[in-house]
Amino acid sequence: MATQAADTFRPHAARSARARRFYVALALFTLVIALIGFWPTYFGPLLAGVVDKPAIIHFHAAVYVGWLAIFIAQTTFAATGRLSWHVRLGRIGIGYGVLVIAAGLLAAFGMFAIRVEAGDLARAQSNLVGPLLDMIVFALFFAAAVAYRRKPELHKRLMIVATTALLIAAVGRMRFLGDPMNNGLLLFVWTSPILLAMGHDYLRRRIVHPVYVLGLVVLALEARPTRVLIRETDAWLGFTAWLATVAVSR
Repeated sequence: MATQAADTFRPHAARSARARRFYVALALFTLVIALIGFWPTYFGPLLAGVVDKPAIIHFHAAVYVGWLAIFIAQTTFAATGRLSWHVRLGRIGIGYGVLVIAAGLLAAFGMFAIRVEAGDLARAQSNLVGPLLDMIVFALFFAAAVAYRRKPELHKRLMIVATTALLIAAVGRMRFLGDPMNNGLLLFVWTSPILLAMGHDYLRRRIVHPVYVLGLVVLALEARPTRVLIRETDAWLGFTAWLATVAVSR
């Protein structure tokens, strides 16, 4: 009987180990997406010493990379059983998540002001929508992940969706995907971490967790319909016109 129990345990343990490795690989995959997307316009020129970006963009990029580093570290700690380290870094990660939101908003409004001062109000108004929506979506899923941090099955999936939400800026710079406005392929690449996680769920559990479905729907709505709807409203144009007067008068 003891031998039977051991034989039953081994496949289960092997499946659990593979599952933990999957989440580490998925976290590394998000870093790969970020590097590919930002390499031509930021990381490549940065390494070559020819990058010409405002200080707020450098700050935003550093915070962004830091978040991905924390995400990778957290999945690695969980996968290797170092749960005490996971909890300790998680406490720091809560504050860091707030910093991600603050840095995103700073970069969004900072670039808005720079474009207004350059006389490009229309572009400033149009380009402000996306970053604000990105931060709202990230904040909602991140806050939910913090609230459910003692429920690992919910927590890890909410963190995957929150981190995926941040990748749109990188994927939007992948010009080889074609016109960002015809965004079927862009949406697929952007949400690929969630799609992979859904496939992993189905293979292991024969069911897809509702968090992934919700995340996919929210990101799909954010990608184009919501952005276009907002940027064309009189309320948005009026608000950003007022904001432009504040930016030029400061």
